[in-house]
Amino acid sequence: VGESKELNNIKELIKKVSPTDAKILITGPNGSGKELVAKSIHSSSNRAHNPLIEVNCAAIPSELIESELFGHVKGSFTGAVKDKTGKFEAANSGTIFLDEVGDMSLSAQAKVLRVLQDNCIQKVGGGKDIKIDVRVIAATNKDLKNEIEKGKFREDLFHRLAVIIVKVPSLNKRRDDIPLLISHFSDNISRSQGSDVKKFSKSAIKLLKSMDWTGNVRELRNVVERLIILGDENEISDKNVKEFAK
Repeated sequence: VGESKELNNIKELIKKVSPTDAKILITGPNGSGKELVAKSIHSSSNRAHNPLIEVNCAAIPSELIESELFGHVKGSFTGAVKDKTGKFEAANSGTIFLDEVGDMSLSAQAKVLRVLQDNCIQKVGGGKDIKIDVRVIAATNKDLKNEIEKGKFREDLFHRLAVIIVKVPSLNKRRDDIPLLISHFSDNISRSQGSDVKKFSKSAIKLLKSMDWTGNVRELRNVVERLIILGDENEISDKNVKEFAK
């Protein structure tokens, strides 16, 4: 959502890359909207009617990431009481979105690299190759070239993932989008609460536009929701913003 030059450039890039199967790396700070870019690419692609499977690599313990991505066979490790389908297999004919790929262990990175090279997976504890047809979109808030220098990310995997790089700017670098984002969030949040859409006064929008958004789009959405719940009944004022948004 937005009409800033930065966002329009991203929209143009999405239009060009969506119809292809090119691997994409989305970079940008936390909360900047990397997940929305991935969803937009998938929904505009030839795979839109097939699954988009999201994996937050930072949220899965390193000892479980391989089972999560590739699945496992019963008895392959303690607690593996039945066969499990991994995320890559679940995304077959669709798209897998590897969020925070920079947090993945080197062991898991090696196995993801093999998937990208051979288009097949092996379940943990299984010896059989399973052919898959999956588009890979990855995202990170880290400087992966820096991680490569530190020995924390594989250079060969980086080059496989970064066929197309989409750089999502911080909200502070695209402030012109803030009024449209406020309107978008206000509409969605009000509808989900079953209430009339709350308007924001010009002075409230001006004040929100001038604030420092270190948490980016995610932080703005949280603030809009807070103002809708706690602010004046008819219209959100600059007084409400001063009271509840800072």
